[in-house]
Amino acid sequence: MTGADATGLPWRATVLTLFPEMFPGPLGVSLAGKALAGGLWTLKALDIREFARDKHRSVDDTPFGGGAGMVMRPDIVDAALASVEDQPGPRIYLSPRGRRFDQARAKALAAGPGAVLLCGRYEGLDERVIVARGLEEVSLGDFVLSGGEPAAIAMMDAVVRLLPGVLGAAETLAEESFEEGLLEYPLFTQPRIWNGMTVPEVLTSGHHANVKAWRRREAERITRERRPDLWARHRARLERAVAAADDEDAETTP
Repeated sequence: MTGADATGLPWRATVLTLFPEMFPGPLGVSLAGKALAGGLWTLKALDIREFARDKHRSVDDTPFGGGAGMVMRPDIVDAALASVEDQPGPRIYLSPRGRRFDQARAKALAAGPGAVLLCGRYEGLDERVIVARGLEEVSLGDFVLSGGEPAAIAMMDAVVRLLPGVLGAAETLAEESFEEGLLEYPLFTQPRIWNGMTVPEVLTSGHHANVKAWRRREAERITRERRPDLWARHRARLERAVAAADDEDAETTP
């Protein structure tokens, strides 16, 4: 099975940027690079400056109302977006004020035909083109980057590795962090004793049920200690599942 969608076409990423030379960057090596070379996905980086209208290829201007920095012009960005109207997928603007990107969104994008990613620069993008184009604003986290390009690379990496045929064993994906709303359990390999530290005995016991139970407990412990926000959401999902099961039992009880 390949990364092709229902039409037989590979997953298509289109990036609008002021620095097309930043792509594919890290996406050209390792798993993503092999998948790119193998045709499981495609990447097109388009230079926004190609749509500038003056000899200096200016794409920004001073903000109305004053303030520091410059703002990307709506007419130029809109022209760039218009040029890729034939490309599939949602139009995503990488922005610190956007909705937090997570594994669920990565899976949703991987299930689709592709995405168009707009990389902001300077102080940001004129609000009017965001509204006019219905851009989906997405953020990697509560921090500010020099531009949207690193965020776009990270997002594409998260999506591409989920495409069929890229990673390999489906079990690997199923046991990763965030798949069940939990962080991943601790990992160990050879040698069994290193720097005086020994691999937990349960992992060398050969008892698969005990190993699974230990990993689950450790995943819950680490999530509870390090990400109380994730732990709270995980517990809420479990409680909803139990309540739904109780309601179903009540409906079937004569």
